[in-house]
Amino acid sequence: MLTYRDPSLKVFTGNANPELARAIAEHIGIPLGRAEVGRFSDGEIQVKVLESVRGADVFVIQPTSHPVNDHLMELLIMIDALKRASAARINVVMPYYGYARQDRKARARDPITAKLVANLIERAGADRVIAMDLHAMQIQGFFDIPVDHLLALPILGKYFADKGLKDIVVVSPDHGGVTRARRLADYLGASIAIIDKRRPAPNVVEVMNIVGDVRGRTAILVDDIIDTAGTILLGAEALRREGAERIYAACTHPVLSGPAVERLRNADLEEVVVTDTIPVPEEKRLPNLRILSVAPLIAEAIVRVHEGLSVSKLFD
Repeated sequence: MLTYRDPSLKVFTGNANPELARAIAEHIGIPLGRAEVGRFSDGEIQVKVLESVRGADVFVIQPTSHPVNDHLMELLIMIDALKRASAARINVVMPYYGYARQDRKARARDPITAKLVANLIERAGADRVIAMDLHAMQIQGFFDIPVDHLLALPILGKYFADKGLKDIVVVSPDHGGVTRARRLADYLGASIAIIDKRRPAPNVVEVMNIVGDVRGRTAILVDDIIDTAGTILLGAEALRREGAERIYAACTHPVLSGPAVERLRNADLEEVVVTDTIPVPEEKRLPNLRILSVAPLIAEAIVRVHEGLSVSKLFD
C-alpha cells in the first residue's frame, strides 16, 4: 500500500464499481473524492462534485459495464462537471471499456461504436485514458489523447503460478486471442493450444477443432471477457473430449450476462478465475469462482501517470 501526500491528486468514482474505486484510493493512501452521482425524478443523471478540484490532477474510476448506457452517461457528465470546475487534468480510468466488441465494420452498414465512445469521451473533456485489457488493441488508436493500456496478465499469471500446477497448456478460445494466450503461456513456461471456432450469429459459438496437444494436461482457457459463457462451456467440453485432465477458465472482465452463471455452474471446470474490473453480485458468485483484485495495479499506474513516470515499466 502506498501513502501519498500530494493534495493535487484526486480520485473520484461513479456508480459502476465504487468498491474498486475505494480499494484503489486506499492503496494510494488518499481519501476517495467526495461526489454524488444520482438521478432526477425523470431518470436523468445528476452529478454533484462536493469538493474543490481547481488545478487538480483528477482520476475518474468508471468501468462502462452493465447497465452500460447509464454508466457511460455518468462518466461523460462527471467529466463535464470536473472540466467546468477547473480541474487541471482529467484522467478517465476505465477498467472495462463497454462497446469494445464493435470495433470494426464486420458487415455492411455496421456502426463502429468503440470509436464513437472514444469520440464522446474526448469531446466531453478527458485528457487521458487508462484502460485494462481492451477487447481490441486498435481501440487505443481511436483516441487522439494518450491511452495507457494495463494488462491483467501479471495478476492472473501469478495466481496460477502460485497454485503449482503441472504440465500446463494455455488455451486460446479463438484465433484472435492467441497473443493473450501466448503471453500467459510465456509467463507460466507453458505451451499453447487454439480452439478453432466460428460464430454463425452474435453470442452463438460452434467449436470446430482444437489445434495443439491437450491430452492428459492441465488446460487454462483464457479470454478477456466471459459474457454469456457459451465459448467457455463449449471450449471446456471440447477440451475434455480431447483428453484434458483438469480445466480452468480465466478472464479479466466477468460480464456474466444472460445464461452465463448457469452455464458456468454446469461446465466441467476446476475454477473460474476473474478480476474485479466489473463487480460480481453475490447471486453470481459460484463456489468455484475466484475474484482477483486489480486495485494495486491501477493504483500504481495512477501514481505513475500523476508523477510523469513510465506505466509500461509495470509489465517489464
